[in-house]
Amino acid sequence: MKRSHAFTVIELIFVIVVLGILASVALPKFSGIREQADIAKGKGDVATIRAGIVNERQTWLIRGDASWISNGTGTTANGRKMMDTGGLFGGVLTTPMSESTTSGHWDNPGGNGDGVYNYYVGSTATQFDYNATSGSFGCTANTAKCNELVN
Repeated sequence: MKRSHAFTVIELIFVIVVLGILASVALPKFSGIREQADIAKGKGDVATIRAGIVNERQTWLIRGDASWISNGTGTTANGRKMMDTGGLFGGVLTTPMSESTTSGHWDNPGGNGDGVYNYYVGSTATQFDYNATSGSFGCTANTAKCNELVN
């Protein structure tokens, strides 16, 4: 009798069924991963932006200017950077952020450097404001997404 070294159809069907069961158990656990990743990225971005604002203020304090960085784009008359020099948050970050309305990105909806920014988690925009008087950068609404992004 000749011995074969192949799998039978029954064995292959059994393996496919087991893999299907494993996939059906694992997929629901991965459904929220994208949203959690966008929230984690947003938290990091908010912390980086806030640190950049404070860093820029410290630089100005050393030069004898106690004001906070201004809203707007470009530079002021005395050469100080504004919040959005060369791109979103370019006045406080080493590399400005690209503007987009897709999940995990920031945009300036007015496009005029008015200090209003949106961060997108999925298709939901969470609005942030920069206050040039106090130097604060935070959410404008007390929503669940806002609380997740700043806490």
